[in-house]
Amino acid sequence: MHKPKALTTSARSGFRLAVAAAALFALTSTAVRADDTTPAKPPKKAEGKSKKLGGAELYQIHCNRCHPERYATEWNPAQWKTLMLHMRVRANLPASQAKAILKYLQEDAGN
Repeated sequence: MHKPKALTTSARSGFRLAVAAAALFALTSTAVRADDTTPAKPPKKAEGKSKKLGGAELYQIHCNRCHPERYATEWNPAQWKTLMLHMRVRANLPASQAKAILKYLQEDAGN
């Protein structure tokens, strides 16, 4: 039976370098292909003024993503302010949208 000869240190280093280079090439070619895709075109804006969403619509859009809708009368205005501060961070809401939602909730809040 034929026994394979042991690789020398320099041959092993060269082999490791070739494997590392092949792996690096595979990773970079995959990343380049992912970047080659053309970005989607932004949607065209409707002619005229776009409708600005109010607090009620924003509340329905954002707050129902994670939990059932709550009634504004369940908490008082100060409690809604604290809740919205927390939920703005959790839901990653822009300040303007969070303010509109808070205004909507505080208008109908309980005492």
